[in-house]
Amino acid sequence: MEIDEYELNSIVEMKKPHPCVTHSKLFQVIRLGADIKIKCLGCGNIIMLPRNDFHKKVKKIIQK
Repeated sequence: MEIDEYELNSIVEMKKPHPCVTHSKLFQVIRLGADIKIKCLGCGNIIMLPRNDFHKKVKKIIQK
């Protein structure tokens, strides 16, 4: 699935939940580039993923 409609500060839903206490699937995009940095909206942890991995793991865009 190729998703390119996201921007900085977009809210995206991932296929699997974050392994934190809240098990949130919602993340905010905070950096774009060769790597994409996302922030868990449940616990606030920041994760950096290569762009290819991000495209494989994202389910849908909630808000631009």
